[in-house]
Amino acid sequence: MKTISENKSFGGVQGVYSHAAPSTNCDMTFGLYLPPAANDGPVPVLWYLSGLTCTHENAMTKAGAQAWAAEHGIAVVFPDTSPRGDDVPDDDAYDLGKGAGFYVNATQAPWKDHFQMWDYITADLPALLAAEFPLDMDRQAITGHSMGGHGALTIAMAFPERFASVSAFAPIANPTASDWGKKQLTAYLGEPTDSESHWAKHDATLMMREKGFAGPVLIDQGADDQFLDLLKPESLSQAMAQARQDGIFRMQKGYDHSYFFVSTFMEDHIAFHADALWDA
Repeated sequence: MKTISENKSFGGVQGVYSHAAPSTNCDMTFGLYLPPAANDGPVPVLWYLSGLTCTHENAMTKAGAQAWAAEHGIAVVFPDTSPRGDDVPDDDAYDLGKGAGFYVNATQAPWKDHFQMWDYITADLPALLAAEFPLDMDRQAITGHSMGGHGALTIAMAFPERFASVSAFAPIANPTASDWGKKQLTAYLGEPTDSESHWAKHDATLMMREKGFAGPVLIDQGADDQFLDLLKPESLSQAMAQARQDGIFRMQKGYDHSYFFVSTFMEDHIAFHADALWDA
C-alpha cells in the first residue's frame, strides 16, 4: 500500500492510498477518513460507493461526510468506481468502462480481466483495510449515490451478515428495466437468460422483492432529479412496501441528482448508520 496524501480534518485524518488489487489486476486508489476516535481503538466503518464518472475523490471532497463521521466516531471509505490504467479497456460513452464499473464481476471480453468490482469491494479492499487501519470490521454499514446506491443496496442484500444498515442517495433502483443497467449488464455479464436470472443479483428492486434486508434501510431521492426515468425509484419503493422492509423512502421536493442534494442529507445518513453500527 502507498500513501498518496493525509490531511487533518475535523480532528481526524482524511487519507488517500493506492494498492495493487488482485481482483482488478491493476493499482486501485481509495480514500479513507479516520475520525479522532480511531486514536483510541478500532472504529466502525461506513462504505460510500460513488456514481457514474466519479473517482474516489468526488464524495470525499463534496459530500461533507467528515464532520458528521467525526462527531459519531465512524470511519468512511471512499473506493474508486472502476479499474484504472493504460491497460484497462474503456468506452467512448461516459456510462461504460472507466468510471462505470457498476459494482459487478464482468464475465465478457474485453472487460473480464479487470472489471471485477464486486470482488474488489467485497473482498480485496476489506482485507486491506482490516490489515492496515484501526477499523472494527465487525461493524460495517454501506451507502452510495446513483450507480453507487445500486452497488450499496445489492451488496448489502448479498451480505446481510456483514452490514448493519444500508442507505442510498438516488440509487439506480431497477437496472434490469432501465437504460442505466441493460446496456452495462449486457456488456459486462452477457445477454440475459432465464428471465435475467444472472442479472437479478445486481438489481436492488428484484433483490428486495426476493429477500429484503435484515437491517434498516434509508433511501433519499430528489423529486426534481433529472434522471428519474432512468433511476426508477418507484419500483424500489413498491418492492420495499411489498417486502414489509424495515426502511424509510423519502422523496425530497426540489432536489436534483447533484452533490448539493447528497451533502444536504449526508448528516441524516451518517446518523442513521451510526445508530445501527453502535447498536450492532
